[in-house]
Order: sequence, then C-alpha cells, then structure tokens
Amino acid sequence: MSALRVDVWSDVVCPWCYIGKRRLETALDRFEHADEVEIHWHSFQLDPSHPKGRRRPVFETLAEKTGAPVAQVRAMTRQVTELAAAEGLTYDLERAVSVNTVDAHRLSHLAAAHGLGDRMHERLLRAHLGEGEIVDDPGTLVRLGAEVGVPEDEIRRMLDGDTYADAVQADIREARRYGATGVPYFVLNRAYGVSGAQPADTFLSALRTAHADAAPANR
Repeated sequence: MSALRVDVWSDVVCPWCYIGKRRLETALDRFEHADEVEIHWHSFQLDPSHPKGRRRPVFETLAEKTGAPVAQVRAMTRQVTELAAAEGLTYDLERAVSVNTVDAHRLSHLAAAHGLGDRMHERLLRAHLGEGEIVDDPGTLVRLGAEVGVPEDEIRRMLDGDTYADAVQADIREARRYGATGVPYFVLNRAYGVSGAQPADTFLSALRTAHADAAPANR
C-alpha cells in the first residue's frame, strides 16, 4: 500500500510548532495505519526580515512587534508555556533568543539528506524553546547536528557556503502556494490542509479521512 504523506511547514523558533508536532505524534500513536505514514518537514520563517547575526531576547522582540510592555508579553507567553507543558514539553522562553533561522533550516535540510530530518527539527525546537541555545551560532549548529548524527565536517562545509539556501526558499514558496500564512501548517496527501497546532483528535480525524480517501487508489 502507498504511504500516507504528511508535509509539515514549521519554524524552529515557533512555540506553536513544537506543540503541533507533539499533538500530531500523539494522533499517530492512536492511528491504525501509522506504519504507512511518511512525514516530510519543510522550512518556514516566521520573520524572514530578521537581520542575520542580530540576537535579541524573545520577549524584547515580541514587545517591539506587538507594542505591548515586556511584562504583558510575559503574561501572554505564559499560556503557550502551559499548553506546551500539557504536551510534555518544557519551555523556558525567558532564555530564548530571537535570531534569523535560515542557517538552522539549512541544517535541517542537510539532516534530512541523512534521514535525520525529524530528529534534527525536534532538537532545534527544544534547543531554542527550552534550553536558551543560540540557533544561528555556527558552533551551536555543528554541535546540535552532531548530536543527532549529522557529520560535523558536512555541517561546517554547508555553513561556510550557501548550500540548501535555495531549498529553504523553495519550501517557503510552496507553503504560500498552499495558502499558508503562518505555521505550523500540515498537508496530508497533498490534498488536506490543517492549519495550526490543532488538538490530537483533529489530526487523528484528518489522518483517517486522508487514508480512507486514498484507499481506493491503493487497492
């Protein structure tokens, strides 16, 4: 039987993306045909205009964007931290640092070429959202990539050039063609779109629908 393809657009600094990833995984744990599912991670930048090399505490960045005081931003992010905890995730957004994520996404593409795309994306999300890691720092990216099994020498060569930069932009263009204006964004069998970090039950229903609709073609 053909695989059920799930394409996911996500940014490695996106709190809702990590929650959405966990909720999809929870749904897959309950999905009767989980062994047929292939997940493909795609790049998306929440703020592509963020200057490369600029590092700033997340709360300051959010305060500037929203026009709200830092104290109010802290209160706003407390809810997402609590929702993450309900999914077994530990956020420490006080330590999180805003950066341009293009190099982190290039690392994800390199990892995917080694069959490590899911593990790499997971590691980068945890690093930024829970550990205060600077995910545009070359040394940090080499270390995090090596942790999941990506060869260090390949990471260094990639970071020294522009390998996978075109792939990152191609992912973002594809997301726009699907109509995605934010992330996480999920597409099942290139036909069913699910926007946002929906409850696990919603993902499970979508998986079952996509599988049932594809079944006649697989007989």
